Amino acid sequence: MNFYYNRTKIVATMGPASAKKDVLLAMIRAGLNVCRLNFSHGKPEDHKKVIDIIREINEEYKTNVSILADLQGPKIRIGLVKDGGIHLVNGTQINITTHECIGDDNKIYITYETFPQDVQANEIILLDDGKIQMRVIETNRLDTVVCEVIHGGILTSRKGVNLPNTKVSIPSLTPEDLDNLQFALKYDVDWIGLSFVRTGQDIIDLKHIINESGKTARVIAKVEKPEAIDNIDEIIAATDGVMIARGDLGVEMPLEEVPLLQKMIARKCRDASKPVIVATQMLESMITTPRPTRAEVNDVANSVLDGADAVMLSGETSVGEFPVIVIETMAKIVRNVEDLGYPYNLSKTTNPDKSAPDYLSDNLCGSAVYLAEHTDAVGIVSMTVSGYTAFEISSYRPKAGIYIFTSNRQLLNSLSLVWGVRAFYYDHLESTDKTISDVNETLKTENLIKVGDVVINTAAVPIVKQGKTNMLRVSVIE
Repeated sequence: MNFYYNRTKIVATMGPASAKKDVLLAMIRAGLNVCRLNFSHGKPEDHKKVIDIIREINEEYKTNVSILADLQGPKIRIGLVKDGGIHLVNGTQINITTHECIGDDNKIYITYETFPQDVQANEIILLDDGKIQMRVIETNRLDTVVCEVIHGGILTSRKGVNLPNTKVSIPSLTPEDLDNLQFALKYDVDWIGLSFVRTGQDIIDLKHIINESGKTARVIAKVEKPEAIDNIDEIIAATDGVMIARGDLGVEMPLEEVPLLQKMIARKCRDASKPVIVATQMLESMITTPRPTRAEVNDVANSVLDGADAVMLSGETSVGEFPVIVIETMAKIVRNVEDLGYPYNLSKTTNPDKSAPDYLSDNLCGSAVYLAEHTDAVGIVSMTVSGYTAFEISSYRPKAGIYIFTSNRQLLNSLSLVWGVRAFYYDHLESTDKTISDVNETLKTENLIKVGDVVINTAAVPIVKQGKTNMLRVSVIE
C-alpha cells in the first residue's frame, strides 16, 4: 500500500469524523503524520479506542504515525445561563461571580475561583472568542467583579473567557489535566501538548512529572497568551517543541500582530532546532465544504514558507464532513510549495561557544547539509538514539532527504512530527563500515536511493558507544 510523505508534516485532530479505522487509514495514506487527541473533548475510553487503532495501523502497515495528547489547560469559561442566552447591551453593567448560578441579565458565573483577586480595574474581559468585550469597573476581591459591556451580543452557556491584560494565577496543569496526563503516559503517547504556557517553568514542571513516571514523552508548548510571547526564549529553551495556537493567541493579542509573531516564533524554533506547529483555522471552511477558500490555501502555503515543521487541522478532521479530502487538500498545498518554491538549505543562528557540549556535533550536522547541497546528494543518512541529530539536521531544511536510523523504537514515532525526517529501526551496531553499508542498503531496498546516488552518512565513532555525532562520510551508492 502506498503512503505519501511531505517534508512539512500534517497533524490532524481526532474525533467522531476520523475515529473509524478505514477513515484513519485513508488519512494516513494521504499524508497524515501525527494524530492529535484533544482532551478538551471526548472521554478517556474514546481516546483509548483511537490509540488502539493508530497502533494497529502502525503495526500492520509499518507506519510511524505519532500521537500528540493535547491537555486542555486552565481554560476559563462562564457557567450556564438562562434559556435563550443573555442579551448584553453596550454600556450596561453586569456582575461576574464565583458563586455557581444560572446566569441572567444581572450576573453570570465564572469557573475561575480567584478571578476577583487577580483582575484590576480597567482590564479587558473577552467572551466567546472575543465576540463580546467587557471592561472591569471594580472588584470586591472576594467573589464579585462589576463589569461594563463594551461590545455586547447574545451570550450562551459555557463560552470561553480570555483575559489579555490579567496575570492569571491558575496553574498551567489543572487537576483534570493531571488525570489526563497520567492516562496519556499510561498509553505511551509520543508528545504532550501543554496549553496556556506562560513561562519556561511550566514546561519544566510538566517534564518533571513525565520523568517521575519513567516515561519519555516529549513536550509541546502551546503559545497562546501574551505572557508566553514575553517569555518566548525561555519557553523555547525549556520545551521540546512549540505550537503556535492562533485561536486564543489571536484573541488575547491584537489580531494584526499574529502573522509576524508566527514568523518570529518559527524562526526562533528553527534556530533552536525545536519543531514548531502552526495551528487553528487552517482549512476551517472544509468542515462543511469539500473545497477550501483561497485565503485558507494561502495561509497553509505561507505557514510552510514560514518554516513550520507541521501544519495542524482541528475541527476539519475531528467533526468535519470530509476528513480524508481535507488531508489530501493540505498535502497538495504543501507539496506544491515544496516542489516549486521552498527555500531549502537555510542558514541559521548557532551557538558560538566552542566549549558548549554540542558545539562539534552541531557544526558537523550543519556541514552535512552543506556537503549535501554542494555534492547534489539525494539524502543525509544518520544514526541516533536520542533524536538530537535528527532535530539538528532538520533545522537546516536540506533539500536532500533526511533518513534517520535508530535502535530507539519510540523515537520512530516521535520523529514523525519533525520536518523532512523519515525514520527506520536499526540495532546492529557491529562497526561503522558495516552500519553504513546496512543503512544505505535499506534505503536502496525501499527505493529511496539508487545506484550512483550520492548520500552523506553521519554517525558517532566508535559506533558501539552510541555517543555524539562526530563523523561524516560522502558515499556513492553501488
